[in-house]
Amino acid sequence: MNSQGNQDRGSTPRRLATLGDAIGSVLTHGPAHGPTFGLPGLDTAAGGLQRGKLTLVAARPSVGGSLLGLAAARKTALVDHDMVLYAASGPNRDDIFRRIISAETGGEYARLKQGRLTEHEQKVAHQLVQAGDLLMIDDGSNLTAEDIRETAPHMEGLALVVVDRLQAAHSARLPLSGNRLPDASQILATVARTLHVPVLAIVDSDDPALLSLLDADVTLTLSPTEDPARVQVTVAERDFGTIGSAYLQPDLLHARFLDAGAAPLDRADSPAGPGHPPATGGTAALELAEAALPYTSGGHQGIPAALTHELAAWRAAVTGGDHESLNEILPSLLQAATAVTELPDTQEGHRLAAALRPYGTPESAGIAASAGHTAAASAPAQAPADSGQAPDGAAQDEEDSEDRLEPGDEEDEPEGHVFPALKILKDAVGRSKMHPVPVIRKEERDSGPWPLISEHMDGEPRWVHPDVTATRVPHIRANGKRVRRDQLEVPDSFGEGMLCLIDRNGSFPSACSGVPLAPNALKHTGPLDAYDKTRAGIYLIDIPEWTRTDMPHPLGRIIDRPDEDGRVWVTTPHIKQLEKLVRQKHLGAMPAIHDSWTGKYNESLFKPFYEATRKARTELVQTGGDPYKAYKTRLSIALRLLWPKRPSQRSPFWRPDWRMSMVAEASVRHWSMAFRAVEEGHRLLALRNVDAAVFWTPEGTPPSTYRIGTGFGEVKAKFVRPGEMIPEGDD
Repeated sequence: MNSQGNQDRGSTPRRLATLGDAIGSVLTHGPAHGPTFGLPGLDTAAGGLQRGKLTLVAARPSVGGSLLGLAAARKTALVDHDMVLYAASGPNRDDIFRRIISAETGGEYARLKQGRLTEHEQKVAHQLVQAGDLLMIDDGSNLTAEDIRETAPHMEGLALVVVDRLQAAHSARLPLSGNRLPDASQILATVARTLHVPVLAIVDSDDPALLSLLDADVTLTLSPTEDPARVQVTVAERDFGTIGSAYLQPDLLHARFLDAGAAPLDRADSPAGPGHPPATGGTAALELAEAALPYTSGGHQGIPAALTHELAAWRAAVTGGDHESLNEILPSLLQAATAVTELPDTQEGHRLAAALRPYGTPESAGIAASAGHTAAASAPAQAPADSGQAPDGAAQDEEDSEDRLEPGDEEDEPEGHVFPALKILKDAVGRSKMHPVPVIRKEERDSGPWPLISEHMDGEPRWVHPDVTATRVPHIRANGKRVRRDQLEVPDSFGEGMLCLIDRNGSFPSACSGVPLAPNALKHTGPLDAYDKTRAGIYLIDIPEWTRTDMPHPLGRIIDRPDEDGRVWVTTPHIKQLEKLVRQKHLGAMPAIHDSWTGKYNESLFKPFYEATRKARTELVQTGGDPYKAYKTRLSIALRLLWPKRPSQRSPFWRPDWRMSMVAEASVRHWSMAFRAVEEGHRLLALRNVDAAVFWTPEGTPPSTYRIGTGFGEVKAKFVRPGEMIPEGDD
């Protein structure tokens, strides 16, 4: 079929196929026999991973693109027992192995990165080592597409190539980045066609212009939805455009996605009660098994042995797919759960409460109420984290993720108001010589750094000493409002003492005295070799290891929601805090900065506002009554207007980075003051929000490191006996 001229040039004859050959190939090697993601909804929409084609997973950072590559690799190597080449240009082999353990066991990825594995996780890790010779990882430095092209043909039985990942921003350390991506994409497409295997590449961008340049055969675009518990995946082919879509449930805490296409009764939000329990083989059963793991593994305490035993049996049945045993276990499991008056007030306890709720746990057990007031914070699949709804059982002294603003709050205070906070804040920003940008235009808010910023970047500590038992008890305020308050049980080993309650005065306005932030819009500065002290903004970092048990992690609740790489976004106050802890040798080294959005550094933008607030407080705190209440109300409104959440809110500001930097600064100061007390020998029992701390001290003797008073930087101290309810703060 080739000309004589071609033969003279010594070329290899072109491979030609008849229509019969092609039909036979399709019938023999259709999608049903190729690699899949193991996510039924997505596999149906995409038709699996097609041999001979380059498939691109396009997702902005923190959406979870790498998790789809990991899902396909896990399914192909560990379930289908086929060979996978995992080319890692970003994560290293240790990262990948920890993600696999996290996804397979339900263990928290952030904890695994710190080398803390439960006995069950260690057992799974050993099993993976023995069965892992089908997953070959290339995480060598300077990995190129040419390297992948040279390696892949020598792998016998190769079924899938995963490239994790192509980086849109240029990096001198990563050949698979920047303007080198289009050429790399063509090489990877050639690998797919030549070896007749699927090549799955992840790119950390959903920019249509970039995706067009990469020219993949199939593109899967991941997009967040209004529901944080769902991510939409749109499937498009080069020649046909969009061919399907599916929804996934992000579970970044465990480095994986879950299928979001289950039948209604399999979902955790299905009708619950004795007549309508969720299907024991569905998503709710899996969630309960995973929520039970911290307690059945021995990693956490605080629930009765009977409930632990039933949860362990439930986990074993779910793991083995034994639906009949699940039906037998459920009645005794619920009976054990109803005997529990309150589950631990921890992230693990909240998640377990939420996981039990679909099975109709009676209200009298205290579990359903607990689940109701913690669901938004503990289980993204149960309720959006920023729904703004505070059920009756919610602790009203903890800041919601919603802004709690009302129509009209954005208007300036009337003349003669006791404290025109919004006018003062607007004037402070307007008079700055840094030419601040107080409002990011609406058309820009869905790109750049803005989708990366979340309420969890505040870094507020939600911590109780591991030897102390904390429960939430119902309380009725003087105004009739039902709330819940903390109650701490201290072990005898702590000796004689009292609970000393520390309440910091004006944490947020006090933080305004020196908030490190960028007044102008943030620019993409990418990976950094070191923190640049002349700039401020947001930074993507590894979670530093923190081994002390007498203090919470310095990043607070930020570490509860890592991305698929176990990394978190932080603001400048926390970067500065980590640098200080490294200098003081409390941390071994600064975490690497993998990405950043920054602008010129400034600490004085809100200082005039701070000065006015301090002066007004000094005058009004002695007066009390309605004037002081009006002062606090307008102060809170002004600071919340920095980041209004409702589109209808016509605020003079829209700078989520300013808002979160201010709250993070308050959190850092709160943590640092408590740490100073612990360093001087005082025992910390709990650290909450940005103003509440509980120490174990002799009666009437607060830690000497705190200044008692009513001014900014000073605290109020109260004393209660162990086991008594902790009253709410009055400031």
